[in-house]
Amino acid sequence: MRHAHSRAHPVGSQSASAQPTSAQAARPRRSAGWTGTAAALIGAAVLAPALPPLPAAAQSATGIPAVLDALTSATNPTGIANSLQTNGATTTANNAFFQSLGTNGRSCATCHDPQAGWSVTPSGVNTRFQVTQGTDPLFRRIDGATCSTASVATPTALLRAYAPLLGKGLFRIAQPVPANAQFTLAVTSDPYECNSNPATGLTSASSGTVSVYRRPLPATNLRFQSTIMWDGREASLTSQAANATLGHARATTAPTAAQLAEIVAFESGLFTAQASSTAAGALDALGATGGVSALSQQPFTIGINDPATPASFDRSAFTLFTAWQGLTGGDPVTRARQSIARGERIFNTRAFTITNVPGLTTQANPSVQGSCTTCHNTPNVGTHSTNVLMNIGVSNATAPPALDVTGLPVFTLTCTTGPQAGRSVAVTDPGQAMVTGRCSDIGRMKVPALRGLAARAPYFHNGSALTLNSVVGFYNGRFNMGLSQQERTDLLNFLRAL
Repeated sequence: MRHAHSRAHPVGSQSASAQPTSAQAARPRRSAGWTGTAAALIGAAVLAPALPPLPAAAQSATGIPAVLDALTSATNPTGIANSLQTNGATTTANNAFFQSLGTNGRSCATCHDPQAGWSVTPSGVNTRFQVTQGTDPLFRRIDGATCSTASVATPTALLRAYAPLLGKGLFRIAQPVPANAQFTLAVTSDPYECNSNPATGLTSASSGTVSVYRRPLPATNLRFQSTIMWDGREASLTSQAANATLGHARATTAPTAAQLAEIVAFESGLFTAQASSTAAGALDALGATGGVSALSQQPFTIGINDPATPASFDRSAFTLFTAWQGLTGGDPVTRARQSIARGERIFNTRAFTITNVPGLTTQANPSVQGSCTTCHNTPNVGTHSTNVLMNIGVSNATAPPALDVTGLPVFTLTCTTGPQAGRSVAVTDPGQAMVTGRCSDIGRMKVPALRGLAARAPYFHNGSALTLNSVVGFYNGRFNMGLSQQERTDLLNFLRAL
């Protein structure tokens, strides 16, 4: 089993025990001042030190182990997360998920790191940047940089080009303005001069390309999803794999049907969940059903717990830690487990008024009474069990105090046709509206799965919540939940235990 505490070499980097190629030997070495410059430019991002590699026999040249065990573990800030591949151990060199199928050295695993909850994290990105001096396949201007034309001619320019990726694990997503758009766009703020440049951005108020910056969704627990991609633009995992290979990996031809099937099979058989907590210990102890084993057996069908059908909706969507509600004792582990159980109960049952959430509320019904599980309703997973995207305000240009949207572009969308004609709104990301063209979809995003959260900060589509504490603070303020400090702590501990 490959453990993160074995200090495995980062994904995409080469084992230090391997001999350098002639191209690597000829590559100019950057000065020791490189790391200091990176720290100064990136600010919040922490450059991790170079890590000793695994033995050469234990991993391939890309940093991924030659054989990925069926059950693997990775440490994170609050404990250990496990990943289970129900199809068994994977010989990575023979699996399309781990193969470079394009022209720029990337594979699916480049941006879906098993040591980062099958996404990427700023600390992991910075380690890969430092170890490879910015040459890891992750760092490609096509979507890893602020713009495809960003200068990478000097160390300082290179760091500036990849600042969103290094700082928050954000990738640039470029989309054409829909031909049927009910709105026009104006670039209000363009920190990277990508959207206002006609060569890379808008050519008029109703044509051209819009670039936004988003976190990569984890390539695990996909069996439970009702929506694919933040903006719902993909119809299936197969189309997503094909378009990602053609786009992110710059393939000249689409993957074969066999390759696509292999990618989808790997993703569909993969499950990830927090296994243990540094405070509470094993999350499947004493009758609890945390961890990846129970998750892999969790039933799911589209609409399994849809609040739109009140007769069958169960707001107690999470039952992982019900067995801990009756624990007694005052030792630290028991108190930690009691807190997690209280947090689960708060998540399920704490009622509050949900207002102004397009996708849930409407003009005729602008508020509903609900709980966290009104939106995160898939049992013991937390996705929305139907294909409904929502706008909770995370894309607003003026973000709530708990969120950080600095460094993101701002667009003003003015609705010119349709039922919202005359409305103007300023956002950092138009969301689903860039897929459908509808004003009613501005800012709407998928409801993501919640399992394995502790491994993949920062949160929300734009990385604006730097910690889970920021997530709790955002919801508490946005919906006036009135949580006490103890309740906030309990809810935070529950989320960390998922």
